[in-house]
Order: sequence, then structure tokens, then C-alpha cells
Amino acid sequence: MGFLQFLVSLFLLLGFYTPRPVYGNAELRALLELKSSLDPENKFLNSWTAEGDPCGGSFEGVACNEHRKVANISLQGKGLSGKVSGAVAELKCLSGLYLHYNNLSGEIPKEISNLTELTDLYLNVNRLSGRIAPEIGNMDSLQVLQLCCNQLKGNVPTQIGSLKRLSVLALQYNKLQGEIPSSLGNLRMLRRLDLSFNGFSGRIPAKLADIPQLQVLDVRNNSLTGVVPSAFRKLNEGFQCGNNPGLCGVGISALRACGAFDNDKVNVDQLEPVAPHTQNTAPVANPESANFHAYCNQTHCSKSTRLPQAAVVAGVITVTVILTGTIFVIIIWFRRRKQKIGTTSDSSDTQHSTDQATEFYRKSASPLVSLEYSSGWDPFADGRNGIGSAQDYLNHFRFNMEEVESATQHFSEVNLLGKSNFSAVYKGVLRDGSLVAIRSINVTRCKSEEAEFVKGLNLLTSLRHENLVKLRGFCCSTSRGECFLVYDFAPNGKLSRYLDLEDGSNQVLDWSKRVSVITGIAKGIGYLHSSKENKPAIIHQSISVEKIVIDQQFNPLISDAGLPKLLADDIIFSALKMSAAMGYLAPEYVTTGRFTEKSDIYAFGVIILQVLSGKRKLTHSMQLGAESCRFQDFIDTNLKGKFSESEAAKLAEVALMCTHELPDHRPNIDTIIRELSSSSDSS
Repeated sequence: MGFLQFLVSLFLLLGFYTPRPVYGNAELRALLELKSSLDPENKFLNSWTAEGDPCGGSFEGVACNEHRKVANISLQGKGLSGKVSGAVAELKCLSGLYLHYNNLSGEIPKEISNLTELTDLYLNVNRLSGRIAPEIGNMDSLQVLQLCCNQLKGNVPTQIGSLKRLSVLALQYNKLQGEIPSSLGNLRMLRRLDLSFNGFSGRIPAKLADIPQLQVLDVRNNSLTGVVPSAFRKLNEGFQCGNNPGLCGVGISALRACGAFDNDKVNVDQLEPVAPHTQNTAPVANPESANFHAYCNQTHCSKSTRLPQAAVVAGVITVTVILTGTIFVIIIWFRRRKQKIGTTSDSSDTQHSTDQATEFYRKSASPLVSLEYSSGWDPFADGRNGIGSAQDYLNHFRFNMEEVESATQHFSEVNLLGKSNFSAVYKGVLRDGSLVAIRSINVTRCKSEEAEFVKGLNLLTSLRHENLVKLRGFCCSTSRGECFLVYDFAPNGKLSRYLDLEDGSNQVLDWSKRVSVITGIAKGIGYLHSSKENKPAIIHQSISVEKIVIDQQFNPLISDAGLPKLLADDIIFSALKMSAAMGYLAPEYVTTGRFTEKSDIYAFGVIILQVLSGKRKLTHSMQLGAESCRFQDFIDTNLKGKFSESEAAKLAEVALMCTHELPDHRPNIDTIIRELSSSSDSS
């Protein structure tokens, strides 16, 4: 009987027992708590259930890493109207949190600072309130902090200056006050700092001008005062400071000229932020004589005769500055209207409320709205904007989101090949077993005009050449707010990996491979520059050793051809600055601001010298060596002298012609291909 009772008890026990999932229960509990906070009415996140598997693909917007830990939550534009729960801090491996374009309210929980692996925090365009917690300064991995278009108040914590990896800090359209912390000048990786449309006061810290990577500093529509250091002129249009009547400066068109009573010296280069005058401060000499002495001959002017003229001159300067500033603002406004969603494009002089800003952001159309790839998707639904005719053609290049996620193992860090300021590239394996490289581009980096975006996709899919990376297809997802480009994978990596090698490295390219690589790049450029085969002539704009990949047979493939047709203008401009820093930007671009075929030729000439020398950085002695055919000065010593001197001389000659300062003196690509062909034939 005892044994029978045991069996009955065991049967009953098993009958009432429900097995729990074997993966991290703590993360499941955290997700469910986060769900109840973000979506209290369970309208949008009903796929998040206690019985589900967060890493099995059933939790909408959740992606895991290779260790089955939650690594990414993408819930932008879902209509969420709850709050952000501190339970998110339990997701220890989270690297990306995308909750922007919702209606979330309440404060940003300080527990979020425990996410030490988080690189991207997007909470912009919500209704968040309260202060920015100083604990955010503990998030060592943070690269992007997007908090704009909320109702945040108080000061910007000085601790944010500890985020050494931060590249984007966007705080515009809030209710922030106080002074801009000088500690932000410690953010050496910062590229974009937007503090516009707030209530900041005091000076612009001069330390910000020393940030080496800074491209954009926007402080418009605040209450800032004082002299703007002239070092900010290097940002050109990237420095925006309108509607701060208390600011003045020299050489910055949007600013008024500094007057006698701006409480600053004339030499603004030497004028850094100083402490306010106190009772112990020595009195300054008569400001009128101090300022006019530099501009007047003392023997022929006095206060009584010169001050009225000075007032007239000041009035003329003020009117000129106002007119110039107005024209500048109008130009910027029109340019910004064509840029990405996340860029502030309203340059009105009136202070915008957060609600107005939010409406502006919500009305910006996304090209991904009509390009949602999923089961039963109709690519160009109603053919709006005249793009319906593209449906049949682009349908051949469609991938759905499941295929992209499966290929990359849900965007596992293990498969990450590289990141730039606008995209990430993952290695993937398609269901047919073929290797691909999948580039992920956030919607805010894409062109906002749907017709232009689709036109760019048409162009990219039409490019076919043996020396161009082949585009397999694309996938756009509104749920993730990203577009994915699927390319053939090049197993031998970028051309740059074969430069700056140690002596004796087994990756050294022999001479024949170097000649073949140079010739192949030329042929790829020749295809782009031609208008044959029912395609327009294309200027690449950013050819470099980073944009050349090597396939299995060691053929060079040009990547990113036509990509600027998809990208927002400011992203393209950012890439240009990188090209300039690396020496690829043709000198005439500085004065003309235009790209031509000769711009690509210049970059190609730089690449030839890099391949010949085995060095990324070219020196003056290398150029002199190429000019005089002193091979020891510009041929890679790793070759151990195993190269053709006749070919080396011809390649050096072509490189020097390509990098001529005057574009008219550079050959076209057809001439270059003929020269390279004759060189190889003669050898």
C-alpha cells in the first residue's frame, strides 16, 4: 500500500506542477515589471507574457545576446504612455534602450545608472519630467544620450562629464536651467552637443572648443551671456547660437560685435571664462578709452567727437549682423528641413514649448512607415509619392525582419564587424548558408523624404560590377526604427588591415596582389563614373582603404557606393570630416563645397600611395620619393625588394597625377585604367 500511495502522490504532484523556463527568471521578472510600467493597459506589449521566452523571438522589441541575456529593447514609436521602471536595471547586459517617440511620463529612474553595459539610451520625444540624475555619470559605456523633447528641469549634472565614451548628448527642447557645466569639455569623444531651446544662463565654457571630435554645438534659444571664444569658429555651421542676446563675439556671423560694456577685453582669444567681479577685484580702466584706443588715433579723437560716430557705426554693424544672421538662419532652416528626424530644424527666434517641439518631431514623416518588412507586408501599399511603380522591382530584393535577425543571431555582439557614427555592420549567415554583411542604419540617419529614400534604394540595388560589393537586398522595420542593407560578405576583410604591418607579418601583400588591387579599384571607380548600363554617373564621395574590402580571390570590392543617396545630410557631412582628417578629401572641396569625379580621383591617388608604401599615413618624404623614383622612400620594406621597378615607377606617376592640387590636372578614370593596363602589359 505504501508504494501505491507514493505513486498516487507523485502523480498528483506532477499534475499540479508547471515547469518554469530554464533561462534567466530574474530577467523575465524584470521585463514583466517593465511592461506593467511602460504599458499599464497592456495595449501594445501583450506579447510579453510570463509563459514566453524573451530570447525566443516572441517578446516584441527584445533581442538577446549569445548568452541568452537581454541586450536590446527597441520600443520606439509604440504609443507607450506609462513610466520607465527602475526594474530595467535588472537587465545587466542591456546595451541599447530605445524608448523614444512615445508618451512616457514621470522621472528617469536613477536605477538606470546601474546599466554599466548600456551604450545607447534613447528617451527623447516623450513627456518625461524631473531632474537628470547625477548617477548617470556612472554609465561608463554610454555613447549616445538622447533626452531631448521632454520636460526635464534643473541643472545638467557635472557628473555627465565623466562619460568618456559619449559621442552624442542631446538635451534640446527641455526646461533645463543654470550654467553649462565646464566638465562637458572632458568628453573627448563628443561629436554632437545640443543644448538648444532651454533656459541656460552664463557663459559658454571655452573648454568645449577643445573637444577634438566636436562637430555640432547648438545653444540656440537660451539666456547665455558673455564673449564667445573665437575657437568655436572652427565648427563653421556646426556652431549655432542664435537668440541669445547676451552673447557677442568676433568672426561669427550669428553674433553681434562685442561692445565696450560687455565686461570683456577686446582680445577674445585670450579671454576665457573669468570669475565675476567681487569687491576685491581691482577696478578696470575707463572702458571707453580702453576700447576706442585700439581703433582711434589719440591725437585726432576725443569722447565728445567720436562717441556719436561710434554710435552710428555700432548701429550699422548691428543692422548688418541682424540681416546676416536672419539670412543665415533662413538658409539653415531650409537645409535642416531636409535632414534627419532627430535634427532640430525650426530656427524661429521665439521660445518653443516642449509640446510644440514634440508635435514637430511627431509630424516628421519617416521613410520606414511604408517600408515595413514582415509577414504579408505590402511594400509600397498605396503607391504614394509616385513610388508605387518601384514595387515589382524592389520586391526582388526584399528580406523580412525574421531573416535578418536569424542571420545575425539577433544582432549578437559576437557578429559585430564594426560601428560608425551612423551604422553598425554585422556578419550573418542566410538560410541558404551564404555569408553576408548586414549594415544597420537608424531611421534618424536616413533621408526623411520617402521618395528620395526609395529612389536611393533603387540606385543601390541596380549597381552591379565585379569590383563593387554586391547588395543582396534590404529590410526596413518601423518596430526597430532601422533599415538593413544585406551585402555579400568579403572574407579577407578591409584593405586597411594590410597596412602598417609588423616586419615578418604573414598578411603582407605580395607585389602582384598590390598591382591587382589598385587596378581593380580603378575599374570599380570607372564603372561608377560611367553613365552606361541604364545607370547615372555616380560619385562615391568617400573612397578610402576602409571602404575597400577583399574577397576570397583577393579581388578588391568598393563598398558604400551610392550610400549617400540614403543618408541625411548631416551624416554625410560628418563622414566628409572623417575623410578630410584621413587625407582623402580633395583640396578644392574646401572652396567649392562640391564633389566631382576628380574628387574620387584624388582619393584614389592617396590609396595608390598607401598600397605602395604599406602605410596609412603618408609623409612628405614618401611623396618626394615617389616624385624622384627613390623606391626605398615609398615602397613597403616588407616586400624585401621583391617588386617591379617599372611598375612601381608607373604607379607612382599615376598617384602623383591623381593627387595634383588642381583638379583639371588630374586624369579621368578611363585614362588611368589605360595607363595601368599598359604598365602591366609592358612588365
